[in-house]
Amino acid sequence: MPETAHVPRNDLVLASARFPGGTTLYDLHLSGGVVSRIARAGLPAVAASRVADLGGRYLIPGLWDEHVHMTQWALAANRIDLAGAASAHAAADVVSSRLASHSAGGMTVVGVGFRDALWADVPSLELLDGATGGVPVALLSHDLHCVWLNSAAARRYGLTVDASGLLREEPAFELTRELGKLPDAVVDAWVRGSAQAAAARGIVGIVDFEMTWNAGVWRRRVAAGFDSFRVEAGVYPRDLARAIAEGMRTGQELDGGAGLLRVGPLKVLIDGSLNTRTAFCVDPYPHGGRGLLTVSEAELLELLVRAKESGFVPAVHAIGDGANEVALNAFAAAGIAGRIEHAQFVRGQDFARFGQLGLTASVQPAHALDDRDAADSNWAGRTDRAFPLRSLLSAGATLALGSDAPVAPLEPWTAMSAATTRARQDGRNPWHPEQALTRQDALTASTRGRGRIRVGDPADLAVLDGDPLAVSDAVFAAMPVAATLVAGRFTHGGAAWS
Repeated sequence: MPETAHVPRNDLVLASARFPGGTTLYDLHLSGGVVSRIARAGLPAVAASRVADLGGRYLIPGLWDEHVHMTQWALAANRIDLAGAASAHAAADVVSSRLASHSAGGMTVVGVGFRDALWADVPSLELLDGATGGVPVALLSHDLHCVWLNSAAARRYGLTVDASGLLREEPAFELTRELGKLPDAVVDAWVRGSAQAAAARGIVGIVDFEMTWNAGVWRRRVAAGFDSFRVEAGVYPRDLARAIAEGMRTGQELDGGAGLLRVGPLKVLIDGSLNTRTAFCVDPYPHGGRGLLTVSEAELLELLVRAKESGFVPAVHAIGDGANEVALNAFAAAGIAGRIEHAQFVRGQDFARFGQLGLTASVQPAHALDDRDAADSNWAGRTDRAFPLRSLLSAGATLALGSDAPVAPLEPWTAMSAATTRARQDGRNPWHPEQALTRQDALTASTRGRGRIRVGDPADLAVLDGDPLAVSDAVFAAMPVAATLVAGRFTHGGAAWS
């Protein structure tokens, strides 16, 4: 490991640390929020305000979750969990049993996490009305692309629904935003709690794609004391003109953000999701239809050109193979690099285009395990191109791992475990293990390409109780994190070295 020629007084020295795959002990010197020196342990000491002896623990760059809906993730923890419901009737029964505890003050009862793609029965207005009576109820699917509501909720929000009681895509998003309009103090407190839990798992930053004017929300939170991790706040097309007028561009540090807040990418959704059967595909689904292309290729090209002219990095949501083809075509025509969010279903002839166009595949490995049955059902015989992490990486794409929380938990080790094993820790056989990443690949894709710590890097670090390249799969999936630092400041675990 290199050393600097001149070392100023340090704010903090992390002593006796190891790096993954090695046994040699090092001291890391942190100054001004960056790693200023890396030296073998035992060399002459350098003056420091503080020394934390890590006792041989392992140091890695801090982890990023590249795709989060932070408010929705915080809200989900305080709503009815429907993830275990195996049918529409079971989901209605869960809600019915929880009505009394969630309907205080006349508020709409909200459930989250239902997965109807494999249900033998189907959601209906009649079924949910029968279970809930006159209490307004809205149930959000796990992928956030569908909302099942009852008649009382439809009346409350002035909506018209058919016999299914379902809203999909933009109408679902609009209602989801409305359901999140709780007092700022309440939501921000929930966000702080969720953020502290994320910091305890080694998270030092997120890209937040909450569907709102995010810069203002995060300025408010930072002003109130939020300091758990860095945030890149995404912008949606409806707010692009405002962002441009305010002089924003992707990567710009925002005033009032205490050094933690930057402008994120321009998020553009062009298709739906697998569970809702709205992901836009080349071939039809078994039930018919190819899903929804919600933004045409011409419209997408226009947005990408505008992003290029205004300094925004585009992040295009594309799940189906048809949508990924449209996105790739538009990126090529616009002559701009950027991100494709999800890239869940990609034809073999399109893998190389990710690398050729300099694109990042912002992927959520846990979805491969959550959605494997739905993928096998809807994309039967073609799932060798589903969640193709190894193929994308081999073709030259840059991978960036995330959760899409609340679609999957904001838990980076779950994502990395899914990426490296293609299996949960439940004994079930791996799904398309040929698409697995190595652990080093997964760490690199979770640390913005850093992979390992170098002098001059931001002092955004995670301290681990085990070697992430050597522990068992079970330990890796639940990796014990002893401490997390952002810009050399402990955001988790600091009490142990105070």
